[in-house]
Amino acid sequence: MMPADLIEPEDLNPDAGVAPLDERRAWTVGADAHGLRLDKALVDCAPEFSRSHLQALVARGAVAVDGIAQTQASRKLRVGQVVEVQLLPTEQTQAFRPQAMALSLLHEDEHLIVLDKPAGLVVHPAPGHWSGTLLNGLLAHHPGAQGLPRAGIVHRLDRDTSGVMVVAKTLACMQALVAAIAAREVQRLYRAIATGRVLEDHQDIDAPVGRDPRSRIRMAVVASGKPSRTTVRVCARTDRLTAVECRLHTGRTHQIRVHMAHRGHPLVADGLYGGTAALGLERQALHAHRLSLVHPMSGQLMDFEAPPPNDFARAWGEVGAVG
Repeated sequence: MMPADLIEPEDLNPDAGVAPLDERRAWTVGADAHGLRLDKALVDCAPEFSRSHLQALVARGAVAVDGIAQTQASRKLRVGQVVEVQLLPTEQTQAFRPQAMALSLLHEDEHLIVLDKPAGLVVHPAPGHWSGTLLNGLLAHHPGAQGLPRAGIVHRLDRDTSGVMVVAKTLACMQALVAAIAAREVQRLYRAIATGRVLEDHQDIDAPVGRDPRSRIRMAVVASGKPSRTTVRVCARTDRLTAVECRLHTGRTHQIRVHMAHRGHPLVADGLYGGTAALGLERQALHAHRLSLVHPMSGQLMDFEAPPPNDFARAWGEVGAVG
């Protein structure tokens, strides 16, 4: 069984059926379209776009009737009027386009990249984040990313989780990394700050994780979930907070966040799972600290650490943890 945070290779063609950038179309309203809503007429003119996107174009002033920009998608058309539309691309079409960005590289060779992802950077495009993602940056960073499923991304970090990630640069390396992660041969160590005083110095949390039946944006420990295991070691404690290191044995979505919340110790500032703000942190207190793997091509044992960003390092020290 493959960990849930693996990216399964798939062919992607986001530009299929998409009009060229800034295409303009114009037509004269005929008798058959008299009295038709503007947005319905636009669907007939540009069926490759969704009605909601075309309505958004109206709201943005990209549609004119008789030379006058329109703002109401519901307005009725009259025979003989001339409709012009500027077919701006959907946000989704930006998802798989190169966007130059500064990447903090810990290692790069002809086969793979190891990088330090900052908190706040979305790894893969999704609704609400169709551009400015790590995937966009990888497409700009090296030409080979264009020919790889998901630009070579084989595992993810949450948007507000910082730390070390590995990305493939070739298909052979990508397939090997996916297999190694599935076989639990890639070791991932995280640092986190939990609310409350965790009493056990060491604990092994073995609890299945799946979609929360009460919320589509949350995960939870549920009987129908996938097997999930996290080893937790306490590094320092106060009366209200605990600094821990968490080793992933599986890689389910939000696994550490879910397991710690399940034990009654949600991460600091992790509002999605009940964590309260503390130590000045404005995002969940989770950092991918260390990643160890055997290089798929050379066979060399590789070990990388990502220095914690300033917000996390300061909070980590305030709890009394060192290193």
